[in-house]
Amino acid sequence: MNDSLSRFFGDSPARVLLRLVVLSFVVGVVLAALGLEPYDIVNSAIRFVEHVWEMGFSAIDRAWRYFLLGAVVVIPVWFVLRLLKVGKR
Repeated sequence: MNDSLSRFFGDSPARVLLRLVVLSFVVGVVLAALGLEPYDIVNSAIRFVEHVWEMGFSAIDRAWRYFLLGAVVVIPVWFVLRLLKVGKR
């Protein structure tokens, strides 16, 4: 059972939990420095769902734009991290 959990998480569950706690703290500090609050993010997500409900298909275009905006950041970061990981092997 422990091997399955470790394989699923990529490391021991305790280490993954510790990393997530530290990363959450660091991201929280950065977001607070930018003037964001947790409720701002939650309220934005709620407003997004309301817009999807109210606007129908035009909201799909908005969701696509959010996806593209995120992908512009996430895909290059993922690619660089994978390249760095290959160099370690």
